Amino acid sequence: MDQLVGQLGRKTIKSINNLLNLSAFTYKLVRFIFQRPGTGRVLVRRIILEQIYFTCVQALSLIIPIALIIGSMLIIQFTKVSGQYDLGKTTVLLIVREFGPIITAFMIILRSATAVTIEIGYMNVLHEIEAIEMAGIDPMVLVCFPRLIGITSAVIFLFIVFDLVSIIGGYALVWSITQIPMENFLAQIAKAITGADLAVGIVKAVCFGFIITVISLSHGFNIKKQITNIPVGTSRAAVESVIYCLISNVFISAIFYM
Repeated sequence: MDQLVGQLGRKTIKSINNLLNLSAFTYKLVRFIFQRPGTGRVLVRRIILEQIYFTCVQALSLIIPIALIIGSMLIIQFTKVSGQYDLGKTTVLLIVREFGPIITAFMIILRSATAVTIEIGYMNVLHEIEAIEMAGIDPMVLVCFPRLIGITSAVIFLFIVFDLVSIIGGYALVWSITQIPMENFLAQIAKAITGADLAVGIVKAVCFGFIITVISLSHGFNIKKQITNIPVGTSRAAVESVIYCLISNVFISAIFYM
């Protein structure tokens, strides 16, 4: 019994220490939003655009088909219970508030967050981070900050794309291939959606962008000695990102539903 309690205590302390480290790392990154670097702005902007292109533009071919499939499936299921629930409000509640942000976050984790962890891990193991520091450049400015802005911007944009494609594209797909009456669907959506619904989605997208970036970078920097540690660190970063995104999703939803 004492051994079990001791093990539980050690895991609790380790989790709290990890959370504090992530909070401190987040503070350092957020500080650069308000204190822009005096030099290297052109290079930072270029890295931000490259990160947005990789995380957002190249992911459109993946997020659009997924949004069409999920949107059309949900709309078909919603029409079956439209007599019991308001179709427009149900669609907005599930797609805009819940499914849109979390599915977008999962796509970013699977495609981009793992790539960031691997990239930073290789830079650490191959001493590229040390070379940047020896050149008098802060890695937080050149490596971390552009990825924070790029990934967070990509999450917000992909969230908007997912919502539009899943609702409008799903409606068009259901209308064209089924006999389900969909005449008033878009009018119900326009009537049901509110500023609070959009605010919930945007807040979640921003939080998910910060969580994914901070965790991916943190695990990448923790890989220091061997290349064989990179797969382990990448796996841990992906799992931890999913867990923290799910927790924050529940927390934000609870706040807005209160």
